[in-house]
Amino acid sequence: MDLLSDVLATARTGRPASGMFVRHAPWGRAYPRIDGAGFHVVLQGSCWLTRPDAEPIALGAGDAVFMPRGVAHELVDQLDSRITETAGPSDIRFVDGPGATATLLCGSYQLAADRTHPLLTELPEVVHIPARLGTHPSLRAAVDLLADELTDTRPGADAAIPPLLDLLLLYLLRAWLAETKESSGWAAAVADAEISRALRAIHDDPAHGWTVESLGARAGLSRAAFARRFTSLVGEPPLAYLTRWRMLVAARLLRDTDQPLATVARHSGYGSEYAFGKAFKREFGTAPGRYRATGAEVLIAGAS
Repeated sequence: MDLLSDVLATARTGRPASGMFVRHAPWGRAYPRIDGAGFHVVLQGSCWLTRPDAEPIALGAGDAVFMPRGVAHELVDQLDSRITETAGPSDIRFVDGPGATATLLCGSYQLAADRTHPLLTELPEVVHIPARLGTHPSLRAAVDLLADELTDTRPGADAAIPPLLDLLLLYLLRAWLAETKESSGWAAAVADAEISRALRAIHDDPAHGWTVESLGARAGLSRAAFARRFTSLVGEPPLAYLTRWRMLVAARLLRDTDQPLATVARHSGYGSEYAFGKAFKREFGTAPGRYRATGAEVLIAGAS
């Protein structure tokens, strides 16, 4: 898989949730902090997103906002409107009133906190993607399909909505990467043709015995030039990132599959369970077997 798909596959867990909300002014809705990521897309009308100690963000029809760390926030029709409701399990989807209508597509994703890639942690607390004619057509298409499924419930909607939400997440991140003009960080690393080739090599085959020289060759750069540019953009040296990614791959395999530890070690670039166990414990603070068992306990508790 490509780097962005890999990052999402490693971090995503559970099932995403979504709903359509119609509000007539005046209205104000609080969204408490969540353990995961949230999003809003304004389908009709306008509103404001507010947070403590941050400038309010005006949202118009077609605008999307993504909160990668589930930060607490509020949506209001006007900045002086009172908060009259709090988002929760028993949400009311339609609230009537005398004023203008706002229709919102809102939802959340579960992300594994211990498997979060630096690309996601580097995102701002609120990613605002304004609607502009002709930009991000895939994002707009995913929004339209989701809105259609949520508005007109037809046979198969339960199967259609989760993958559409996954597509929406992918397109939100693509849009952010396309619009971010940074000289360093992951947006710059993905946009850099040479460094992205090396990153792709690591993600394509994390178990390979990569060296700085062989990764530099993939990038088409000398060893020294590659190491400098990689470290400047990504924020850590090439082999440190390789180890980080191997551990994230291992964590996902331990939690999401029943592969033996020896197989997980091999997929993570380690020839022995002992060497793998030492590296894993250094990264996660617990042995691989215990990490897997803890995940199983969480699943059992959630099902009971």
